[in-house]
Amino acid sequence: MTAIEKAYELAKERYAGIGVDTEAALDTLSRVSLSLHCWQGDDVAGFERPDSSLTGGGIMVTGSHPGRARNASELRADLAKVFSLLPGHHRLNLHAIYGEFQGEPVDRDAIGPEHYRGWVAWAKDHDLGLDFNATCFSHPKADRGFTLSHRDDSTRAFWIEHVKRCREISAFMGRELGSACVHNLWVPDGSKDAPVDRWARRTVLEQSLDDIYSVDYHPGEMKDSLESKVFGIGSESFVVGSHEFYLAYALSRGKMVCLDLGHFHPTESIADKISAILHFCDELVLHVSRGVRWDSDHVVILNDEVRSLAEEIVRGNALGRVHLALDFFDASLNRVGAWVIGARATLQALLAALLQPVDRLREIEAAVDNFARLALLEELKVLPFGAVWDYHCLKADVAAGAAWIEEVEDYEANTTSRRC
Repeated sequence: MTAIEKAYELAKERYAGIGVDTEAALDTLSRVSLSLHCWQGDDVAGFERPDSSLTGGGIMVTGSHPGRARNASELRADLAKVFSLLPGHHRLNLHAIYGEFQGEPVDRDAIGPEHYRGWVAWAKDHDLGLDFNATCFSHPKADRGFTLSHRDDSTRAFWIEHVKRCREISAFMGRELGSACVHNLWVPDGSKDAPVDRWARRTVLEQSLDDIYSVDYHPGEMKDSLESKVFGIGSESFVVGSHEFYLAYALSRGKMVCLDLGHFHPTESIADKISAILHFCDELVLHVSRGVRWDSDHVVILNDEVRSLAEEIVRGNALGRVHLALDFFDASLNRVGAWVIGARATLQALLAALLQPVDRLREIEAAVDNFARLALLEELKVLPFGAVWDYHCLKADVAAGAAWIEEVEDYEANTTSRRC
């Protein structure tokens, strides 16, 4: 018996003492799929043209660590390495700018399924699901701060057509892979100073969305979500697609809302929103990120916010109703390592939540025994959760403990550091 197995047997006994079945927790965790964001690997540059750069739309990547992926082949190699270091079966979340255009100029209102067949084939080979996002930023037609709420009819029509094509591509991916593709929509529309007429912009956005969603797709092929934001670079005073706007729109149109952990005020609890929203809709999307002072898309870590999020999902028996995706980008450190840190932290948070005696805690709370509730929650913090996580990795034939760090460093030395 290995040291990890010995530690797990002791941990299993400790958890059994408070009524927690570690095997059941691990079985549940093994069926959770995270949707990993492709844009961590190349600093949100995409593959539209060889000199792709971020122009417009309030997106900013900091740092210049060497070795970013420059094409689809390099990005796939990096992603394959990431997935090899994660227990479980997961998904890949693509943005529209990551199509394979063979060096041909293809504007965003002309993209189609043919530009993503390579990703679908790769996903089949690696037993992955795919999710998709319209890219309504980093484009000359987004440099004035508005897309779907633009006053210019031709500019707005361009973006409407782009999103329509993205939904078509999403349905294609879902059909090909036999797994519904979540198409998420975020637009940067807003203004630096407070506008006089907020009503007009939101009226136009509503009309654009109704046009986009006039075509229905089978939910087994694709599902729609809309992502809000409290503010962005260049939209500090007004965001057209606010949380309240998208929540109301989604509920009235049968769509999902997407909650990004960095898209709200720093003191807001995203965990608290889950039970509120899922009372009135079937599913929602979460973009797990980490804002530091603002929506800075830092690498996800196992902090209180992520743990609270996981607890709320598990306590509400909502794992089957929540689509979990990662959304961060950091070019100040090894990009592959950043992916693995964020994904493992999210899975660890879910495991910690699954290792709580929820039924017992509910009984204590119903008895209004506030002391016992708080005391048990504090005791849970020092139970050997790490031993259960290491065993989960061992069973999945994935590096346990800190062993994965050396694998990432070797990959950098032999692969990413050689990219010029």
